[in-house]
Amino acid sequence: MRKEIKSLILEKTGADRITSVEIVQELWSGFGKLQRIFLDGAAVDSVVVKNIELKGARQHPRGWDTANSYNRKLKSYRVEQEWYASYSDRCNDKCRVPKLLGHLSSEDRQIILLEDLDGAGFDLRINQPNIEELKQCLRWLSNFHAQFMMQPAEGLWSQGTYWHLNTRPDEYRAMPDSKLKRQALKIDEALNSSTYITFIHGDAKVTNFCFSDTGSVAAVDFQYVGAGCGIKDVAYLMGSCLSEHDCFRLENELLSFYFQALKEALDAKHSIVEFWELEKEWRKLYPYAWADFSRFLIGWSPKHHKLNQYSKKMVENVLNNLSILKGR
Repeated sequence: MRKEIKSLILEKTGADRITSVEIVQELWSGFGKLQRIFLDGAAVDSVVVKNIELKGARQHPRGWDTANSYNRKLKSYRVEQEWYASYSDRCNDKCRVPKLLGHLSSEDRQIILLEDLDGAGFDLRINQPNIEELKQCLRWLSNFHAQFMMQPAEGLWSQGTYWHLNTRPDEYRAMPDSKLKRQALKIDEALNSSTYITFIHGDAKVTNFCFSDTGSVAAVDFQYVGAGCGIKDVAYLMGSCLSEHDCFRLENELLSFYFQALKEALDAKHSIVEFWELEKEWRKLYPYAWADFSRFLIGWSPKHHKLNQYSKKMVENVLNNLSILKGR
């Protein structure tokens, strides 16, 4: 371990020494490692370090080793550090995130030192949640969206999510000609012209949630946090863990649950947002969020399992709606 990283850990935790280091996972595209650091003599047994090599090799697992991909990834780590440094402490227990313990940056490396959520009781990972577990993730999103409703996202992505059109020109060019490709800009504009903007997580798949045995959840991985319409997070979460059958079957129940939880969270904050107008707008944009993500997938990985009958139905709904609007 580099001397400066070791010094940061010991200084911020008050530990006597580091006893061992465990690799939790490799970062995407060869940009470093997520590590769990075990300590002796500190108030906690372990911490987590996101050890980012800014000059990492381009090793995209699907072959997208382009300048756009590389630069997007570099920016995502700068955004994540800004998120933790300037915004994460605004999150309460209802939208729990790891506490920032420290960070440092150099020309070739970026270190983000975080609370170990496993040690805080969020030690369960669930790839296929049941409906109650999925609702806990939706409740987290509702509180997160309420917390940052209509606030400026300075230093974050001006458009949250990793797949939005402006940041994916390579994948857009790779798409075959289709109605979806020709309408991609209008779909993007519809989502970005939402009256009600909040912070969106931007990568709210179920594997970025950490579960506790009491039923609560925390979220990690804020590389693509930024401004946007919250329904994008909701659609992406559902698509990350539900089959096409369950998307059809559970759509109404899960959307109603999310909006009820969002109303409760906004009411608790005494928000002046016109909630029923927000719900009307975001429900209308729900299929647009699916269509937008489908546009990305078709260019990025056209045989992806998420391109299923449900996502195709959402795309069809949007294209029909745009056709009707054009005819007026």
